[in-house]
Amino acid sequence: MHTSQRSKVQIAAALLAITLVHSSFGQSASAQQQVFAAERSFARSMASRDLSAFADHISDEAIFFTGPTPFRGRKQVVDGWARFFSGTSAPFSWEPDQVEVLNSGTLALSTGLVRGANGKVIGRFNSIWRLEGPATWRVVFDKGSPPEPEDSQ
Repeated sequence: MHTSQRSKVQIAAALLAITLVHSSFGQSASAQQQVFAAERSFARSMASRDLSAFADHISDEAIFFTGPTPFRGRKQVVDGWARFFSGTSAPFSWEPDQVEVLNSGTLALSTGLVRGANGKVIGRFNSIWRLEGPATWRVVFDKGSPPEPEDSQ
């Protein structure tokens, strides 16, 4: 291969790589926005006392770490969380402050503060979301943790 042909091949390869990176970034940014929106919709289901909408955000094979024994599967999660939907006002609320999506665009982590009914920070949620259809994200793992020192500021 001549030097000029090699240069053209190298330039074409570089342009292809830039296009793929740009495309991947665009997909990641879009997926990240989708997960932020899904997480906010999930939180609204609690605020609006809509257990059915809550269930729509849960994967069939989800695992939620609520108490000493995890809830496994959508039915167990929804049945276990139904107690949080029994009153006229939500016992807690949450809001995502960070979402990270794998480059594959199929799994994402969301995290953010959990606040008690009085607005005081009581914890941090950590949820793993899976893309289960076109723009359809569902929670597959969920586990809370105590607030970090900087969370209460």
